[in-house]
Amino acid sequence: MTSTKERAGIFPNVVMGLMAVYFLLPFWWLLVAATKDNDGLFQSAPLWFADFHLAGNLETVFTQENGIYLIWLRNSLLYAVVSGVGATVVSALAGYAFAKLRFPGRTTLFALLLGLIMVPATALVLPTYLLMSQAGLVDSIWAVILPSLLNPFGVYLLRVYTHESVPDEMLEAARIDGAGEFRVFRSVALPAMRPALVTVLLFSMVASWNNFFLPLVMLSDDHLFPLTVGLRTWYMSAILGNGGSALFNVIVTGALVAILPLIVAFLLLQRYWRGGLTIGAVK
Repeated sequence: MTSTKERAGIFPNVVMGLMAVYFLLPFWWLLVAATKDNDGLFQSAPLWFADFHLAGNLETVFTQENGIYLIWLRNSLLYAVVSGVGATVVSALAGYAFAKLRFPGRTTLFALLLGLIMVPATALVLPTYLLMSQAGLVDSIWAVILPSLLNPFGVYLLRVYTHESVPDEMLEAARIDGAGEFRVFRSVALPAMRPALVTVLLFSMVASWNNFFLPLVMLSDDHLFPLTVGLRTWYMSAILGNGGSALFNVIVTGALVAILPLIVAFLLLQRYWRGGLTIGAVK
């Protein structure tokens, strides 16, 4: 007979299994849909394979409009890497300063930072556009990269992590040995912050990779578009009939290719992230 303890453990497993199916179902649909031609996409079962056309779809994706998809892919990689690394550096410096340095207005500034976390990013796009327009940076890569360097949540996360994981005694010992403040940060605090840095880097890169409204407003040159905006132009072309309905299977295949770099980045960095989640669990 099944004990009460075993029965109690079944319910959480069932719930977690249902949640896993719920979150994986869109990916499964995307994977299946990318193997179909345009007719099969609309006429066959949505969650199961029909005729296999993945190779042809991929070839069309990479050759459509003289290979502009590869340009969009390159742009997305550029925006994600530069914005992700830059946002992580800025967040690390600011988080360390809020956690370990004493300066006038620190509490007020940190309260303002918490308020910024609550502001939707889309609400700041139009004011940002006006600033970039006055600076003459609209329709350039900097119009997408510079606003993405500010990550209030990343600053908050690194402030909390640094406060709990970097002992003040280590910093004071380094200062007594004659290290300057930046060297204390670089040599003592930064290595201890690595798991949180990887987390902020992942979040920042994913946010930049998925960014849509900001580049849509800032850019008009299709050779500067990221994948999100580029695929949208193909979708609008298919909806309006400019280029034919055969674009729909190309759009779906392009969307599948677009998520693969994020999966690879997570798999490469997950050991650092997972290690960071267990720090402090054992005293």
